[in-house]
Amino acid sequence: MNPFRTYTALTVRRVALLYIVMMLCRLVFVGYNIASFGSFEWSEIPSLMAGALQFDTASLVYADGLWLVLSLLPFRVRERRWYREMLYWYYVVVNSAVIAVNLGDVVYFRYTQKRFTSEEIFFADNSNSVALVLKFAAENWYLVLAGIALIALLAWGYRRKARIEHTENRIIYYSAGTLVLLAAVTLAIGGVRGGFSRMTRPIAIPNAMGYAVDGAKANIVLSNPFCILRTAGAGVNGRTVFFSEEELAEIYTPYHYPTPQKSSEKSFEGRNIVIFVMESMSAEHSAYLCGDIYADEEVKGYTPFLDSLMRNGLVFTKMYANGKRSIQALPAIWSSIPSLRKPFMLMPESLGESRPLPRILRDKGYATAFFCGSERGSMGFGAYANAAGIERQFSMEDYERKHGKGDFDGYWGIWDEPFLGYMGEELDSLPEPFFASIFTLSSHHPFVVPDDRRAELPEGKTKIQRCAAYTDGAFRRFFAENGDKEWFARTIFVFVADHVSSEKFAPRTRVSPFDLHIIGFFHTPDGSLRGRYDHTASQADIMPTLLGIIGNEEPYFAYGRDVFNEPCDEPTAIVFDGNYKAVTDKYLYSFDENSVKSIYALDDTERHDNLICKIPSDSIERRTKAMIQQYYGHAKRKNYTIDDTVPPRNG
Repeated sequence: MNPFRTYTALTVRRVALLYIVMMLCRLVFVGYNIASFGSFEWSEIPSLMAGALQFDTASLVYADGLWLVLSLLPFRVRERRWYREMLYWYYVVVNSAVIAVNLGDVVYFRYTQKRFTSEEIFFADNSNSVALVLKFAAENWYLVLAGIALIALLAWGYRRKARIEHTENRIIYYSAGTLVLLAAVTLAIGGVRGGFSRMTRPIAIPNAMGYAVDGAKANIVLSNPFCILRTAGAGVNGRTVFFSEEELAEIYTPYHYPTPQKSSEKSFEGRNIVIFVMESMSAEHSAYLCGDIYADEEVKGYTPFLDSLMRNGLVFTKMYANGKRSIQALPAIWSSIPSLRKPFMLMPESLGESRPLPRILRDKGYATAFFCGSERGSMGFGAYANAAGIERQFSMEDYERKHGKGDFDGYWGIWDEPFLGYMGEELDSLPEPFFASIFTLSSHHPFVVPDDRRAELPEGKTKIQRCAAYTDGAFRRFFAENGDKEWFARTIFVFVADHVSSEKFAPRTRVSPFDLHIIGFFHTPDGSLRGRYDHTASQADIMPTLLGIIGNEEPYFAYGRDVFNEPCDEPTAIVFDGNYKAVTDKYLYSFDENSVKSIYALDDTERHDNLICKIPSDSIERRTKAMIQQYYGHAKRKNYTIDDTVPPRNG
């Protein structure tokens, strides 16, 4: 039997035709909107094409997954005329809609600078929607003709005669057909996820930034129906507008205008910056931060080295994570953009224009690098690093090319100790000043440590604490190996957890806001940054505070604040944990969409006394509502940069 005359070969040919049509739609999209994308370098094209192929694959699986399965079902019914006609009309009708949406994107993008998503479907439920569609169709008649031509190409290509040869051997027919179907389903799942690794999550719109140099060109990579289906249910529910624009700016603004500093105050200007984003490093692991819970314990905490650095550094004793997931951490830390209802990295609006800390520093002459010991691109970190202005990225693949494959932990990536050592090697070759950040991996489920370290590490009160002790030791070794290097002495080290651990033992760490309490501090080898900040702070405050420390005078966008140079009567961390919450030094405020519903003293962990009518809450309520309005207002505009038309005023 000729393998090119089987149902499998015929299906592959028809799928290939869909890829061709999707690419033709993309060429029309780029040609029509070429002015929006600026100039192209030849070096960009391969990456854009690779990303386009990945997103087209996801779109085709979403739209044609059922057709693919029905086409490959290893049953004789597929030889019946009515069955073949059903598949034909599915293929033509569904993919005509795909073509229509992608060509609709061509025009829509010019007005909105974003691809068509699910929110437009709901927005389009107006009495004049049909009239508007007809008007745009008339004005862009050539696109209508292009759509008709592409649909005709699909119909002709599908109907193109192909002689199918059948085997009469039932065992071969059914077993081979079943294997082909299973292979196709497996490939389809990998296509939707963007890979087969356990570290790969289903791709989202922001993953397009992994293939483009900026947010505008990331739109070239995207395609529909992926954009529609991946944003379904992702809209903002609830009230987000509370004040007039004039009143809003007076209450809270994410625009920051640093006051020029005296030369004597710029002693940290030009220093290197290294940010360690530490997996699951709850404050609970630290005896320095939570000494009371270790008063009666034989082992006094599981981060002795980090505790020693905190004693000689600038520590934030009330540092809270802005979320409970790893993907919420990098935008909060690097960009001072927290996640509210949905992780910012998964929002299509995250492709908007922004100037995160790495990009600001790169424009000041810093080299920028990101290290993560997992597979390249896992968790979407690489895509966000690219969007944030990171020039060089180092992953598990880079490590293994240099040091072999013996340090893979079997689950997530390279063990923290050898990968931190590798980071030190690479920092030796970076030109100064540099910004570098690493995301550690080992203090994570399934809570394993290298066999040769297990006996020397304390078991811990929870499964993760042995892992936390291992990572703490990895930092100790990093400092020992690099402490005598010239760049080391000129570096500000920032330690901050991505979120708290899922494993907890102290009762209070199971209730809000202590279930967000993390390790966070700055350290300089010369001891020039020292002290305790004993007020509320969050991950979003790290970028503004760092910019203040190094003497930055450029205006910038941030939802956090420079805790030392932007005084606040009542320091507050605003988080979303099922509902909106505001954390101050003494109280926890919880909101519905309209007002404060409860206020509890932080030491009232049993929630016995709701103080809602006993203490004033107007100022916190107004500030929280203003932050929510600013957050979603900027998300809607897809812009996270300074608006030069707004008069300077720090919020």
